[in-house]
This record gives sequence, structure tokens and C-alpha cells, in this order.
Amino acid sequence: MVDILLVQPPIRDFYLTAKRTVPYGLASIAAALGAKGFSVNLLDGLASAKSRPLQPPLEMSYLADYYGRPDSSPFGLFHQFRHFGYSYQHIQKMAQSSGAFLVGISALFTPYIEEAFATARAIRAALPTCNIVLGGHHPTALPAHAMTCPHVDFVLRGEGENSLPALALAIKNGTPLSEVPGLVFRRKDGALHVGAPAVMTSLNDAPPPARRLIRDDFYRRKGRGATVIVTSRGCPMTCSYCALGNHQLYPYRRRRLDDVLEEIADAVLHHDARFIDFEDENLSLDRDWFLTLLRAITTNFGRFELELRAMNGLFPPTLDDEVIAAMKAAGFRTLNLSLGSACPDQLQRFHRPNVRRSFDRALETAEKHGMDAVGYIIVGAPWQNPEDSLTDLLFLTARRVLAGVSVYYPAPASKDYEICDALGLLPEAFSLMRASTLPISHTTTRLEAVTLVRLGRMINFMKEIIDSGTPLPQPASPDSYGQIAIEDREPLGILLLSWFLFDGRIWGVTPQGECYPHRVSPALTSSFLKRLRDRPLRGRLSKSA
Repeated sequence: MVDILLVQPPIRDFYLTAKRTVPYGLASIAAALGAKGFSVNLLDGLASAKSRPLQPPLEMSYLADYYGRPDSSPFGLFHQFRHFGYSYQHIQKMAQSSGAFLVGISALFTPYIEEAFATARAIRAALPTCNIVLGGHHPTALPAHAMTCPHVDFVLRGEGENSLPALALAIKNGTPLSEVPGLVFRRKDGALHVGAPAVMTSLNDAPPPARRLIRDDFYRRKGRGATVIVTSRGCPMTCSYCALGNHQLYPYRRRRLDDVLEEIADAVLHHDARFIDFEDENLSLDRDWFLTLLRAITTNFGRFELELRAMNGLFPPTLDDEVIAAMKAAGFRTLNLSLGSACPDQLQRFHRPNVRRSFDRALETAEKHGMDAVGYIIVGAPWQNPEDSLTDLLFLTARRVLAGVSVYYPAPASKDYEICDALGLLPEAFSLMRASTLPISHTTTRLEAVTLVRLGRMINFMKEIIDSGTPLPQPASPDSYGQIAIEDREPLGILLLSWFLFDGRIWGVTPQGECYPHRVSPALTSSFLKRLRDRPLRGRLSKSA
């Protein structure tokens, strides 16, 4: 029995990246609740390797044109829509035994809001008299929609470390709810009281996350403990597609260095963490602070051979030889570099600076230090030209870097969300506001967007072949072929690559060995092949790796 139960709902999607779903935010809120004397438990609905296939929602039926058949080749994307994590019935049973008077449900991302609603419905059945509160980015940006669920009593907007303990105390003591920062609730007349988002003025006042509540046994990577750590919040940049930049309410704030090091020590020494992903929006922004952190990690934890990542992406202008050398010494093996686009017009639309030169310098330095790199571009944004996206892909093709192709989706509270709304481009359902659904069809069509993603897969496979020392195949007609061996990934990929180089069609292979062409834009693949002939093609690995 506990006072408060915090819940991470299951999700429904075409894929799940478990290392990105560690419930760090809930653990941070749990620590703040514990500091106020409340007993807390964390029910992680994603801490299960189980998943089950589902029929995609009706609003996703158009995706059958792009993902309709399974593909076991190196160029496969998505096929099966699935429920990841515990069933709602199991969550209901687990919640029932908690006896909590207050249940907080995380609703971080807009496309999964229905899963949060279904979780609230299951918990209401288990604990009919409890108070249910929804928090996260979606209810912060769209509180009225979050309150349409009849099983949700409250919404907390903004950062929950201060506001959720305040709500718990108000419920417990019967004090006015209107005094709780960031709170949304129904007045007696049915109208909503909508509080301004709660913002922590200093990150140094919060206790470290209650890591003991996180399922360490589930969040492992390659047999090693894995976790996430956040050293800062907010971002001073103004990227149009981002909901967390300085056009929003959250200022850029950094934690005290000693507190971060204590958290790393706890994760490494007491939770066997050997893989750490720093989930900051802009980890390396404060160069001196970052260098001090890296050197302290090397000194204090070097013997543990940590693997460090910053999967949200690093801003190339903040990286120089000294910083990258310190990153390598601390345990970074790969640089995740945020490029956005290499095209000036698109960068202007994204409100991003041109980082091509610093991107190249970072790659050269990474190669010098034997590190890999991934460069991330965005495709399919409003007004984005697909030929410009091809230019971005070819920019990455000529460099020692993997191509990370991110399909644009409108994030509520971002500047681009407003643009999409004004243009009538917003998807018909919140469930479609994710990259895997190819949500926007504007100057880049859905067919062109999925073609660009497949071309990114093709480029990365070619880089893999180059790194293996195997020559790239000559173009070959797919008119005749023998039995396809699915288990031999590299020979299969080389065969399909030779067909692609012949006529620009991208082929898939079913688990039974049947070959079929994917639906792609012939104009884009033809343009890609034509332009590729005039460009160098480099592997992804540094020569010293």
C-alpha cells in the first residue's frame, strides 16, 4: 500500500526503442514526493518484453500503401503495429493492490494520448475513489483535450517536481486547489480552471531521481545496465519544429556539477549502469561545464568502461578537438550530430544556423579519435523541397557518418505546429503525430518522404559494405534470380542493392523469400542515382576505429 502511484503507460506503435523509455521523469517526481513524506511506487507499463500484434487504427489505413508487406531485407521499415508493454488488465490488477489515493499518469507524447486515457480508465476501475492526474508534454500543451477523458480528474502542466507534491498535499489537507501551480481542474460549473505551466526556477533544489523504483533488470543493453541522466532542461535555440526551445516558457537551466556526478555514481555503483544516455536537449552547450563533467567522469568512473551517448543530438558548433577528445576518454564512442538540413533555405525555415562547417570539423575530429558518428536530418516538413532533402542525403553520403533520417511530425506548442494548423496540414487524429505515420503531405508528399527514408537505409548499407572491404555490386537486372536466403543478410542486401542500382526500384523480401518492389517515388530514386554518380561515397567507420 502506498500513498501515490506513478504510471508509465504502454504504447502502441510499429516499433519501440526500450533504451529511450526509461521512466526518468517519473522517478524524479517520485523523489520529490518522497521528500514531502509521501510513500510512492512506480508502475512501469513498458517494463515488459512482451508485445502483441494489433490491427492499426482506422486512421492509419493509408499506411498499407507504404508498409503493407513484411520485409526481412536490410532496407525494411515497418510492418506490424503492436501493443508494447503490459496489458491494461494487468495494469488494473497491479494498481488495485497499491491502494493509492492519488495516481499520476505520464502522457509525454501526443500520439500516445489514447494509451494514457486507456490507462486512466483501467486504474479508475481498480481504484474508483482515487484521484487521477495526467502530466507530460501533451497535457501541458493541450490541457483542454487532456481533460476530455472522464477518468482524468486533474492535469498538471509543466514540471511536476513541485506541482505534484503540492497537489497531493492539497488533496490530503483539503486546501484550495487553485493554489497548486500548473493545475487544471473542472470547476463546479463545468468550466476548466487552467493554471499556467509550473516551471522550476532552479534544478538544484530537487532531490536526485528515485532510481530504486526503476526496473533495472528490464532496461539493460547488451547484458549491461543502462540508464538515462538529464543534466539540463530547456534550450536557448528557436528551432521551429521543437516545443522546448526558448520561444516556450522553459528557460535553459543546468544542474550543479556535483549533483550530476553523485547521480552517475549512484547509477554506476548501485544499479550496475554501464550505458548512460544523456537526454539533454543541448548537452554540450556550456563548453567549460561539459569539459569539467567529462574529465570528472574519466577520473571517477574510467575503470568501469562506461559507454556514453547523447541520443537527442549534439550541436556541432559546441564540439572541438578538446571536447571530442574528452568525450572519447569519458566513454563516448559515437557522436549523434544534429544537422537538420544542409540547405540554407530550409535552415531559414527551421530557424536553425548553418552548421555545415562545424559538422565537418566534428566528423574530422571524430575520425581522428576513432569515433563513429550519426548525422540527423529532417525530411517532410512544411514547404520542404524533396530535392533539397536529397541534397542533404548526398551531403551525408560523402562523409564518414551514418544517415539518420527523421520524418517531420508536428509537435504541439512548436512554431511549426501553428504553421501546420494555419495551412490545414494537421493530421486528423493525434495518433498520427508521429514520424512512423508520415503525417504531413505537403511540398514533400508521403510517397517522397518514405522514399527518402528508404534511401537513407540504402546509403547506410552501402557504407557498411564499404567498411567491410567488399566492393559495391555492379547494377544487375532483377529479371531472374534464384532462391533468396533470408538469413544471409549481407549477400541478400548486396543482391537487392545491385537491382536498385540498375533501375532505382527498392526491393523487399518476405520471410518466405518472395521478392517484391516497394512503392517509392521513381523521380526521387532516379534523381538520387544520377546525382550519386558525381559524388564520393564514404563508409561510416573512422579509419582508426
